[in-house]
Amino acid sequence: MDELRYQVDLLNAMNGRLQADERMYRLVCNTSLNAIVYIDCKRGTARTLANWDAFFPDVEIYTINDIAQIYSYIEEQSVLAFRDLLYTDKPGVNASGVFKLSDKKTYIEVEVQVVFDELGNLTDKIIRFKDVTKIHSQNDELAYMAYYDPNTGLINRNYFVSKLSDFVKRADDEGAVVSVMFIDIDGFHNYNDGMGIVIGDEIIQVFGQALKKYESENVLVSHFTTDLYCVAIYNPNNGLCAETIYHELREQMKTPFKLTNGSEILLTFCAGVADYPESASDSLELINCAEIVMFKAKDMGRGRIQYFDAPILKDFLINVDIENKLKEAVFNENFTMNFQPQFFTDSRRLRGVEALIRWKDKSGDMISPSVFIPVAEKNGAIIPIGNYVIKESIRNFVNWKKKFDTDMILSINISAVQYRTENFVENILDCISSYDINPQDIELEITESFLIADFNDVIMKLEILREYGIRIALDDFGTGYSSLSYLKGLPIDTLKIDKKFVDNICTDVSSRIILDTIIYMTKKLGYETIAEGVEDEDQYNYLKSIECDCIQGFYFSKPTDSEGIERLLLDGTV
Repeated sequence: MDELRYQVDLLNAMNGRLQADERMYRLVCNTSLNAIVYIDCKRGTARTLANWDAFFPDVEIYTINDIAQIYSYIEEQSVLAFRDLLYTDKPGVNASGVFKLSDKKTYIEVEVQVVFDELGNLTDKIIRFKDVTKIHSQNDELAYMAYYDPNTGLINRNYFVSKLSDFVKRADDEGAVVSVMFIDIDGFHNYNDGMGIVIGDEIIQVFGQALKKYESENVLVSHFTTDLYCVAIYNPNNGLCAETIYHELREQMKTPFKLTNGSEILLTFCAGVADYPESASDSLELINCAEIVMFKAKDMGRGRIQYFDAPILKDFLINVDIENKLKEAVFNENFTMNFQPQFFTDSRRLRGVEALIRWKDKSGDMISPSVFIPVAEKNGAIIPIGNYVIKESIRNFVNWKKKFDTDMILSINISAVQYRTENFVENILDCISSYDINPQDIELEITESFLIADFNDVIMKLEILREYGIRIALDDFGTGYSSLSYLKGLPIDTLKIDKKFVDNICTDVSSRIILDTIIYMTKKLGYETIAEGVEDEDQYNYLKSIECDCIQGFYFSKPTDSEGIERLLLDGTV
């Protein structure tokens, strides 16, 4: 009897434990966010568990064959792969995959586990479904950030380079051409700085959308950075090529863009085009060539397009070489000064000298200022170069004044880049004060390009300088805008007439009429006149006859070093 009671108690205990385990397993299944199918492979029966209705509310599965009902929930092009995964039945294999549902929004991860007995027969199969839409969306977002520019929706630079490399490989295989067009919005920094970065971003987006319409299997459109874009065209033709896109965009830009702040702007852009394999041997070189000619286009003015050719690359490489050498020259002040004498026309007496910088590189070659000064203005080296010219020319000038006690003027060319620096006026005044020189002996030469950038700021600074007695000369008159409206409002003392008006005065009636008019007009305005580039006696005599005040040029004296000026100062005439 006791033994029987013991067996009953044992069975009750085991039953209680099984019930507890069942409650636990049901609780785990019922609280799971996954959906599960258990398949008894020997009997061919199936049972759904956990959060099944949340995934497949209209599907009831009792046998293996019922699983086919799930196919309608899967995106059509993925059904075959989904079916192959469900019927995985190889020992030691736990297969999984991610599939998009037919609602086009939901992604599920499917994992299949199989169990075999000692004889290798399939006994059980577990299929788990998990909603991974959020994770997949995060991955999509990360992938988007890796490949696309968030501001414009265009592919970014890295992805463009990768896709362009594919274009190049394909072109090699098919004997095709790949064109790359590098694009830059003209004056974008003026919009960005003047109207704010929010408006700047809007301009970037508007321009990007104008380009986006050209995207296709054979056309890549990328936003590189700020206002730079790059377009690649596989095997361009008459229907679609870089020139077509350029002209269509240009026409579109003739209609003002209305911004969210209510203002309207007209955009122009410059483009550079290079072709593979004619211009480059790989994708990166192709982009570089297009960028090089884009900058060449910008040098030509707004709204230009330039196509790559060998001379442009040669000029670019020369400029790069000059820029590298110039950095070292600026650091070590490897420059010298020459001076171009100026003379009064009537007496042939020395009026003064114009300071001219000279540069000889390490190899001993003289590099013309017309070559290195534009480079220096672009990379900012003109600031230390200009400071060197000011200090070195004034130092020489002070020595001449002390040694010869002569009455003369030192003319110094000032770059527009120098002039725009915030402390330009203070630096000039400090330098003059440190050398204890009369400000009336100094003449600063500016060009007409000064007047275009910021007329009011130019006038303000010129008036301050003139209040201290410094003379102001307008150099190269006639090579720029030559506007009389500028002249009448400028606080200047001297007008320098460009060489091109002097060259043909003895043979060309029109040149004489223009020169006569300039001299007459300038005298009426009360300015002193200096004619540049006087090279022979006939030119000199004609300038004297029309009462041009001063001349400079090879006829009287070439530019010379400090010792040459000292020899000239011994008598003051030629």
